[in-house]
Amino acid sequence: MKNLLSFIFCLLSFVSFSQNKVKDTLTRRAKITYNQNRNAVNFKPETPPLIPIAGAPKPSYSYLWEFGDGHYSKQAEPKHVYKNKGTYKARLAVTNNYDNGKPPATRPKAVAVNEISDEIYKDIASIEDQNGLAIQKNCDPIPDQQMEVIVSYQNMENYVADGKLYLFYNEKQFKNNNFELVDFRTYAGEREVKENLVATVNDLENSDSYLASENAFTTVKKYKTTTIEEDLDATLAEAHKTYKNATVLEFDDANPGETRNVFLTFKTTPEMMKDTSATVTMRSVFVPNRSFKNHKVKNLEMEIVTSHDPNKMGSNGSLMNYRLVRFKRVNFKTRFQNNGEGPARMIRLETDIPEMFDKKTFQIEDMYPKCPICPKGEEPTTSCLDTIIKQKQIFFTFKNIYLPGSEQKNVKEIDSTKGFVKYSMKFNKDFHKVNTKSRTAIIFDKNEPIITNYATTRFSPGISIGAKAGYNFYPDLENSKSYFVGATISPYKSFRYYWQAEFVNSLHSYDGTTTTADTFIQNSNGVRQLQRTTTSSEYSNINWEIPVLMRYNINNFIGIGAGLQANFNVSEKQEQNLKIETFEGITDKFLISTTNESYTEKQSFTSFKTGLLFDLTIGAARIGPSFGARYVMNFEDNFNYFQLYGIWKF
Repeated sequence: MKNLLSFIFCLLSFVSFSQNKVKDTLTRRAKITYNQNRNAVNFKPETPPLIPIAGAPKPSYSYLWEFGDGHYSKQAEPKHVYKNKGTYKARLAVTNNYDNGKPPATRPKAVAVNEISDEIYKDIASIEDQNGLAIQKNCDPIPDQQMEVIVSYQNMENYVADGKLYLFYNEKQFKNNNFELVDFRTYAGEREVKENLVATVNDLENSDSYLASENAFTTVKKYKTTTIEEDLDATLAEAHKTYKNATVLEFDDANPGETRNVFLTFKTTPEMMKDTSATVTMRSVFVPNRSFKNHKVKNLEMEIVTSHDPNKMGSNGSLMNYRLVRFKRVNFKTRFQNNGEGPARMIRLETDIPEMFDKKTFQIEDMYPKCPICPKGEEPTTSCLDTIIKQKQIFFTFKNIYLPGSEQKNVKEIDSTKGFVKYSMKFNKDFHKVNTKSRTAIIFDKNEPIITNYATTRFSPGISIGAKAGYNFYPDLENSKSYFVGATISPYKSFRYYWQAEFVNSLHSYDGTTTTADTFIQNSNGVRQLQRTTTSSEYSNINWEIPVLMRYNINNFIGIGAGLQANFNVSEKQEQNLKIETFEGITDKFLISTTNESYTEKQSFTSFKTGLLFDLTIGAARIGPSFGARYVMNFEDNFNYFQLYGIWKF
């Protein structure tokens, strides 16, 4: 018995140990290691093995090092020279590309600098080529993960300046917040300030340069590159109308030509839109001098992804208002990265084009590598981008270019191996409210194509309000008259299936059943007489009808539907007429007298009826006027009826 208990104890211990071991392997960690020579430090990461995705390119890591003094690097093993003595907290953010696991977690590591050598210190690189303002990320957002954002600003004035830096995030067009600010780190004395950014009506008087938003009749200014603006109040008011949250920093004593970096850590929320092609943005506003209104604005566009794949396709048409798409130009962006061991000379992108888009409105918005459009009918001898538009695809071909590979010798800057094409189109004049998806085949030189994710366009349901009026015909009721008016609510201009709810107020009058009762009475002389009482009723009702039905548009002109209906008898007025006839004797041969009496009775909410309905409409089935016929089969006798109506949906 003791041996058996010992065996069971050992078995349970082994199982427990095995379970703990498996659990530990689920959390991958990367460590920061370094070699130091006085103030010169060589950093090196220790990363866990990558988990390849079947059929995907070779997995790899990309890095963002933050050295703790305001400098950063994206190299795998960077060397950094610290300018001053002190203890610095180095951080590392690791992104796993084409990898099946989560990004490795890291912990900051302290670097103590006690001696300064003759090693040449390099200051933060200038961002003059970006007009003094840059905003970048270490990876695209994945729901419920962490990401880093770097905002860089440069004093391009010829004097020492005190200014402000804004970062707006969490667009109001999305119901849920996409980002939660976890931490931000500054290294030049920047301080957070609270500022009232509520927009006023007067702030947006000058709207000439604003474009219609896809989700409302609000205005959204389009910032392609860093722009120089003068009306700071209008810029901040418009940003407040677009974004829910803002971080505001003040800075002092920025020297002429000095560049500074601010690092922000965001946690993407689990509620983030899980559409792998949806585009979200952040916006930075840089005010070089707090005493003036001049400022610079730049947007950071990010595609929501489910894995960190450098080759991907995205669209800003992830959730559009169908009423306003006539005013919208939808942007698409295909990104690619050369993961080879050598440079790519030719890159071909074969991109699907959904039928609803008008290819005549196609235009290229931006690209990298930067090059002109290839001349038509000539074989190019210099770098250029060739575009061929076919019925269902557009072919982009970068010719005679040099895009280095991420595995190429002496390539240290991983961003130099990446490129993209950004283009836009408008919708056709006549297209249906259907979701679309498209993807791109990316071909580097003569290698096998890499297939991207699907970029989708989707429409918000929208709301269509309709006015309805008509007549109800009750075949089983005598002298029935029923007129009604009402309203409907349904998704705006749905393509095929959709739900529709209605509220109808009807005035209904009809005759009830007539009954006759004979009785015998004795007159004053004791003679028996026949008395006949005829009772008739007239009803005048106010009914509320609430139908809920599933409808289907067969085409643009014919729609059918079926559903359930509730009918409330809200108010009922009953007029009862009594006709009392008295006859001589016990037969109705000789009429002696006739007496008429009437009674009126009013009641509220006297009955509740339910039933099935079947519906047919002919006309503008999706929006506009149409005529309909409906049969309502109540679950009570004598109340089945036909309905003829006209409806206009807006």
